[in-house]
Amino acid sequence: MLSDAHAHPFDLSRLYGGAEAERRRLNIICAASAWRAEEFLYNERAASVFPMALCFAVHPQLPASGNAARDSKPIQDSLSFMYKLAGEKRIDAVGETGFDLYNDEFRATEKIQDELFEHHLCIAEKHELPLVLHLRRAEQKIFSYTKRLKKITSVVFHSYQGTADEAAALLRRGVNAYFSFGTTILLNHKKAMKSCAALEAERLLFETDAPYQSLRGNAYSSYADINSVIQKASELRSGAEQAPVKADELAEIAGMNFYAVYKKRLNDETGRI
Repeated sequence: MLSDAHAHPFDLSRLYGGAEAERRRLNIICAASAWRAEEFLYNERAASVFPMALCFAVHPQLPASGNAARDSKPIQDSLSFMYKLAGEKRIDAVGETGFDLYNDEFRATEKIQDELFEHHLCIAEKHELPLVLHLRRAEQKIFSYTKRLKKITSVVFHSYQGTADEAAALLRRGVNAYFSFGTTILLNHKKAMKSCAALEAERLLFETDAPYQSLRGNAYSSYADINSVIQKASELRSGAEQAPVKADELAEIAGMNFYAVYKKRLNDETGRI
């Protein structure tokens, strides 16, 4: 079974009605991200038909978006729903959460992002849930949280854009970290490509971020893109100082890593996955 470590099934379904049928056909298990109740409920229904890991968090971009920039109710609603889901054991991970400092609009909400991240950390610690991180122009910021992150069962760096040395530093500090790579490695993102080539395979995950990381010429990314991502990762690693790994072998390793992140939930009594 192929694994897609980060996707947005609800948003993808609005662009491509056949997305879930395609996922079943390709036999892909995904980690499904959501930050609103309607997104999560869609994902939960989809998971009852074909397995996925269910993730929920207040996205770090939310404080700067739409009504949330003027009214805190969308943030509070999302936060309250997350506490409810965690208490009912309906989520498999807390995420995506973290920090987005990409532009002035997002940087203006950094204090709110800090406050929200504390909530996410507390939920992940209390309920022994993995944490899925969104870090844009904020990679260095996460190092101040390593003592807390060491307490988390697993930490997934979604669309990792840091260096291999930074990743190694997090691992040395005791963070059980996994680094997920998507279509950025197909779009000539040099830092991501170098990190994907250099990191140990046992820490790699692959993702589509569907529908948000489209390949050139495509309107959106889809589950099918995971094959291209893994093939490119195999080529990058074979061209570096790593022992050559065929794409199907790398896909199997990534699947085992996916299982390592979500193993508590993959084995739980619900039998969802």
